[in-house]
Amino acid sequence: MASSSRGGPDQSTPTPQPQPQRRIMRTQTAAGNLGESIFDSEVVPSSLVEIAPILRVANEVESGNPRVAYLCRFYAFEKAHRLDPTSSGRGVRQFKTALLQRLERENDPTLMGRVKKSDAREMQSFYQHYYKKYIQALQNTADKADRAQLTKAYQTANVLFEVLKAVNLTQSVEVDREILEAHDKVAEKTEIYVAYNILPLDPDSANQAIMRYPEIQAAVFALRYTRGLPWPKDYKKKKDEDILDWLQAMFGFQKDNVANQREHLILLLANVHIRQFPKPDQQPKLDERALTEVMKKLFKNYKKWCKYLDRKSSLWLPTIQQEVQQRKLLYMGLYLLIWGEAANLRFMPECLCYIYHHDLLIGKRGWKW
Repeated sequence: MASSSRGGPDQSTPTPQPQPQRRIMRTQTAAGNLGESIFDSEVVPSSLVEIAPILRVANEVESGNPRVAYLCRFYAFEKAHRLDPTSSGRGVRQFKTALLQRLERENDPTLMGRVKKSDAREMQSFYQHYYKKYIQALQNTADKADRAQLTKAYQTANVLFEVLKAVNLTQSVEVDREILEAHDKVAEKTEIYVAYNILPLDPDSANQAIMRYPEIQAAVFALRYTRGLPWPKDYKKKKDEDILDWLQAMFGFQKDNVANQREHLILLLANVHIRQFPKPDQQPKLDERALTEVMKKLFKNYKKWCKYLDRKSSLWLPTIQQEVQQRKLLYMGLYLLIWGEAANLRFMPECLCYIYHHDLLIGKRGWKW
């Protein structure tokens, strides 16, 4: 029990209605007359950002199945309590109270409208319905469907499966094999259909309009030439891996940084390439002049740094012509990845040059560049 400010009457969080299926476990939280805007707008406290996708899915499926939406919000509340059990984060107490109040109001109405005999069966039935209607249907279209719609459907299906597992675990119900098989397919596709800025580089996006431009194809093809690079023994091979994947495996760059710099480098090369060849050939190949021009711009400051400190540049090219292009792309990729990883250091060019210089030295010793 907590007193309101300025000597007002005592107010306490309402106790949730008893449920035979699941029980809300929580510590007492102070409640005020909180508006629905805190919850409905999905302004999730920063410490609870992990539950935002669950709440988005709840809003998305509510019109089709209010009970499933309720179960998603219930799971979001449980997860929020696990993330911050004492409600110490900024705005967490108010958010959890508003969500709890909504759950108490919606439990009985959604329970009356439930089609199946239990919440576990309701979740399994809805998951199967969603998979057939929104994933299989989109996959079977002639044009492989709109990528954004399919990506969203995979994300929603992953959240629904997460909630389904939690509900089934609570009610000691096993998940049907058909659902497990469907989820395995969804999980596999989710790894491919990742977020992107401009270029969809997953294997299923070759038919996208922007990926048909010859200059884009030329840059992508050049980056995917990884012949001769020594991959780590424990590296798990994937489809269409490229030079930046190798640099990530060797240096440990962050996944999102690699994705961003991959697009960045492809666009840099494509822009210069199209200026060199306004009317490209049917089978585009990245022009050496485009590589040289981009490399010259990227390493202009590094060469000045070496000259100022009277150091020999660590940039060198192999004698075999086929390996020259690959080496240039490795140098550019490494520089951009360090720049992308460096946060505020990216505004300190001398620091970037120092890190890059010594990474190149390590590379020469360790991989016989």
